[in-house]
Amino acid sequence: MKAERLLLEYDDVRSGSFDPLKEVPEDKFVVLGLISTKKRQMESVKELRRRISDAGRYIARERLGLSPQCGFASSIMGNNISSKDQQAKLKLVVETARSIWG
Repeated sequence: MKAERLLLEYDDVRSGSFDPLKEVPEDKFVVLGLISTKKRQMESVKELRRRISDAGRYIARERLGLSPQCGFASSIMGNNISSKDQQAKLKLVVETARSIWG
């Protein structure tokens, strides 16, 4: 695989466990899409830190990143989430990343 970064969606139960991360080659960086762009409900920094810690059991934290699970319009109809909520979710990415990686 030529890709250097793998962007993986893990924002809901359907996404499954982090177990497949143990198969990621050492030269790959994994971006975890833990923040849902499908709904307004905000994830907490505490919850996101816990999930990244869980993923860290399979792949070194230095090879992990955080992002929303997808764009804010996962279909032509878009999602029922306001631009204010979208902005809050992006701020959550920054706040959580700073708390983990500095």
